[in-house]
Amino acid sequence: MKRLPQLLAVAISSMAIASLTAAPAHAAKPEADKLSPTVVRDLHFGDALFYYYQGEDLEAITRLLAYQQWGRMPHHDAETNLLLGGLYLSLGLHNEAGERFETLLTRSVPEGVRNRAWFYLGKVWYARGYLDRAERAIKEVQGRLTPDLEAERMHLLSNILLRQQRFDEAIALLNSWRGRKDQSDWLAYAQYNLGVALVRKGLIAEADPFLTTVGTLESGRRELRSLKDRANLALGYAYLQNNQPDLAKPVLQRVRLDGPYSNKALLGVGWADAASGQFQEALTPWMELRDRNLLDSAVQEAYLAIPYAFAKLNANAQAAENYETAIRSFDAETSNIDSSIAEIEDGTMLDRLLQRDGRGRDQYGWFWQLRELPNAPESRYLYHLLAGHDFQEGLKNYRDLAFLGGTLSKWQDSIVAFDDMLDTRERAYAERVPQADAVLASGRLDKYGADRATVGGMLDEVETTQDVAALGTAQEREQWARIMRLEAALLTAPDDEETNAIREKTRLAKGVLYWRLAEAFKARVWNERRTLKDLDQALREAQNRWVRVEKARGSMPNNTGEFAARVAALRARLEGAQVRLAEVAKQQNELLETLARSELEQQKERIGTYQIQARFALASIYDRAALGGGAVSVPAGEQPSESQGELEQVQPEQAPSDAAPGNAPAGEAPPVETPPAPSTDSTDPAAPQPAPPAGESP
Repeated sequence: MKRLPQLLAVAISSMAIASLTAAPAHAAKPEADKLSPTVVRDLHFGDALFYYYQGEDLEAITRLLAYQQWGRMPHHDAETNLLLGGLYLSLGLHNEAGERFETLLTRSVPEGVRNRAWFYLGKVWYARGYLDRAERAIKEVQGRLTPDLEAERMHLLSNILLRQQRFDEAIALLNSWRGRKDQSDWLAYAQYNLGVALVRKGLIAEADPFLTTVGTLESGRRELRSLKDRANLALGYAYLQNNQPDLAKPVLQRVRLDGPYSNKALLGVGWADAASGQFQEALTPWMELRDRNLLDSAVQEAYLAIPYAFAKLNANAQAAENYETAIRSFDAETSNIDSSIAEIEDGTMLDRLLQRDGRGRDQYGWFWQLRELPNAPESRYLYHLLAGHDFQEGLKNYRDLAFLGGTLSKWQDSIVAFDDMLDTRERAYAERVPQADAVLASGRLDKYGADRATVGGMLDEVETTQDVAALGTAQEREQWARIMRLEAALLTAPDDEETNAIREKTRLAKGVLYWRLAEAFKARVWNERRTLKDLDQALREAQNRWVRVEKARGSMPNNTGEFAARVAALRARLEGAQVRLAEVAKQQNELLETLARSELEQQKERIGTYQIQARFALASIYDRAALGGGAVSVPAGEQPSESQGELEQVQPEQAPSDAAPGNAPAGEAPPVETPPAPSTDSTDPAAPQPAPPAGESP
């Protein structure tokens, strides 16, 4: 059985083989939306299917390609190509899979199968970031899919438009969609994405009803609660950026304090109060935020916002104390980040990630994901990066390269085994050639033929002369010979009464023995003829073997040399592939380590900026205290309120995780995909996320 029954590759490739194992030998009338039933007509195709059902996709691909090249599957050309496309997809070879599907999805394929395949192919391209190809594939769907797939198709197309900054088209599409009553989850995501598109167009007032509807929904499901927080966060920051803090605060206060977006919400609530001049109230959320993980950018900003508020309240001592606390904390984090960068530069980060995962090097394919992180200094700083789509895809590539390296090493061992086989064959040849030459030179087969001819002639003579004694047993022949000697002796004996009595007894004994021999003669002749036939068969087999030995004697050196040349060529190919693989793995390792190092350097740079602001503000406080100054006037470069946190980018949201695959028709549940990560800061709680299919949690 497959590792994950709802994998996208399984959903597509099953179109080619779903009926192979259970289909009757006779062809049934095909349904309009399904492929025609078929049976496995080529043994080699069944062999490849065996490995497919065992989950050994690479083995299945290897055999399919080899058998296809050798022409061993003439009755399964279409099924082979469709299955290869699904297997390529499961291995993450999306370009190869897409090319095969685009070639195969013609009008000859039933419409229902073709529509689902185009839909899944669109999801493949979308997941890989090929938005133009994804849009083209989605628009190839003719008619409507099942209600759940149709809803997902609409959301997928809207996400494509949003990521291409085509907001007017996305708004029109989302406004035109009408879901069923049992598709409330899809409706919530549609409203969120519609609100996002309107915010991107600068129409905050028009976006408010949609985002507020999502931000006030009641649900016990974790995914929808997360969507609710994202909607409130997006709307709240949109109001903050539009200089409407009074409207932003109640929206941001709807975000859960224990949710993943609470840090951004607390920061925003504080800035809403600060923008209204309520610095005392702003301290409440910021003080709560300061006690949280300093790795979060919102917490880092709170370390500056708190002394800023104290300064605004003319509490210079508290402001100076909190600035000093911020500087010490930032210094400690900077030192930790430097240590983490040094750990990354040793070149073993990816290997530690795969070792921590346990079976990471033994698994391959698109659907593998990193589940656990090593207990290393850099891990705590890279959670967002490691969870990002770009890094995950790169890590999958590195893991696949490691798996291929292991596979090539196994094949290299096979080459050694082939060498041993050839050596053994050559030694056996060297040992047996003298024996074969002696047999060929002995002329034994001709002698055996001559002996058979002699025996056949003797049997013919016995049968012609009715020499019944010749076929008797050894005892019978001995008795017959004694009688013959006795008769010869009696010929010269005197003619008296005693001699005549002996003659009579001899005659009676001869008659009895002859009667016995004559009675068994025909059966014995038949047995001898059958024995001669067996001997003829044995002689013919010996003749055939004799000819084969003669041929092998002449061809064996050439065959061994040909095999040795093929093995040597394969060894050279493997060695070249291993060199190229090592180089590509090195480049992939350097790329991912560069991403990790860049992420840490960005964090270090951000903390460095905060350090400068804190030191400058602290110096200003000490200067004014030394000069006996009055109220604190914080320089513009120091004021975090100028930025009000990192700019919140409102982006399209994911589709619901259980938006109905349980109610979808059997065999049509959309497969699981890993969507691409947004291009914006991964710490942004409103960052773009494509709509995953049913069954996936964001």
